[in-house]
Amino acid sequence: MPALATTTLLLAAGCSSPPSRPGSGATTGPRAEAAAATATERPLAVAAAPEDTATATARPGATGAQAQRTKLSVSSYDSGTRRAVISPDGGADTRSPSPSASPSPSASQSPRRTAVGDVIASAPAPGAPHGLLAEVTKVIGETAEGTEVQTEPAQLNALLGDDTAKGSVPVAPAAFAVDELLPDVDVSWSKTGDVHVGPEGATVPLGSLRLDVRADLPTTRAGTASASTSAAASVSGFVQIAPRVDFRYGGEGAAAAPASAYLGVSGDWSSGWALTGRADASATPARIPFATLHADPVLQVGPVPVVVNLDLTCYLQVSGDGRITVDVEQQVTGDFTAGGTFGPAQGWTPVSSSDMTSTPVRTSVTTAGGVKAALGAEASVGLYGTVGVVADLAPYVRGEATGTVTGTDDRFEADGSWAVYGGVDLTGTLRLQLTIFGTPVFRRDIPLGALHREWPLAGSDTP
Repeated sequence: MPALATTTLLLAAGCSSPPSRPGSGATTGPRAEAAAATATERPLAVAAAPEDTATATARPGATGAQAQRTKLSVSSYDSGTRRAVISPDGGADTRSPSPSASPSPSASQSPRRTAVGDVIASAPAPGAPHGLLAEVTKVIGETAEGTEVQTEPAQLNALLGDDTAKGSVPVAPAAFAVDELLPDVDVSWSKTGDVHVGPEGATVPLGSLRLDVRADLPTTRAGTASASTSAAASVSGFVQIAPRVDFRYGGEGAAAAPASAYLGVSGDWSSGWALTGRADASATPARIPFATLHADPVLQVGPVPVVVNLDLTCYLQVSGDGRITVDVEQQVTGDFTAGGTFGPAQGWTPVSSSDMTSTPVRTSVTTAGGVKAALGAEASVGLYGTVGVVADLAPYVRGEATGTVTGTDDRFEADGSWAVYGGVDLTGTLRLQLTIFGTPVFRRDIPLGALHREWPLAGSDTP
């Protein structure tokens, strides 16, 4: 008795960097050369940035140049002309003596204006909703809001230089903007001191985002065999995830490229779903998006605000031969990692893994045929508005039967055989834009490869 569908999540795109130790805010240890571990050489802390995170600037090539927190801010930005207006916000820079230390009033220095060669990293700002990482190429003049400048895209190594950083930061569920694409989609989440629960009254763990969905699926078309007796196909269920953004920068290596780098998404998920009825026969699987989610979490990497752009499209997907009717429930739990890692020897290479377990709760099937259903998510993760990693995670259930099969649960009468399998597919692509780290330019996009795992859940040959 075959069947069904599945759930899950993304999320998308990530590396399994260990979380920060409580109280430390950083996930890396001191540099190997302890003798040189001065205050300015300690690894940079990586943490979620505060809402009022400061803009950072650097002037590569200047004596002693390093990224500094500043009271400058981006008042406006025009993505078409790449012109920005930089405001002084008080008229003086507040700079920390160390890139990994917090600024203090005593560290204030005399004010300076924006100049050609400055590299600016800003959290989301007017006209730059995904953050801004740019180099000033021309000072145009003064306006009522500040200094108008011409810019061009910059790279992170211009700000991070020879520093190192490594961290994994949770993305707050409330930070996601959710666009519900079907009528019956409920969103639930919880965080410390704040809980949002959908109509189902779901219990959502702290830090998790849950989507409940109910939808009718394409049914057997009129004119096909047994169309008049087929039941309408429908799916209902939920997917719940706790996403994390994973970031690593390994200092400056040869040819001014980083010695190492990593960008990705990882997370925990759980899901439950039910598939009932007979799906339409189709040469290609029917994919039905039911929600899109977007967040721009800002990582504080020492003094630098690194803006990560995270998009997720949750979807239902069903394929079958239009002959089999199923009634299946399943629960899935596990985790996932998707991203790209850079090393000077191998360049950019994909990182992808998924470990999940599934439990069939109820299964029934009538007649013979085949069906495969997934409740999955396609995710993209990038920096400052440029996509770096695209990943598609699709836990699924697949059922098949031959001959004549009828039955419910473990009681089947079959003149043939039947089997139900659980599985997961993880595919994706590394994009050219990951060169924003300052790594060599790709000649083409790099496939993440295909991770495919499948395991038997039940069947006529199962003990």
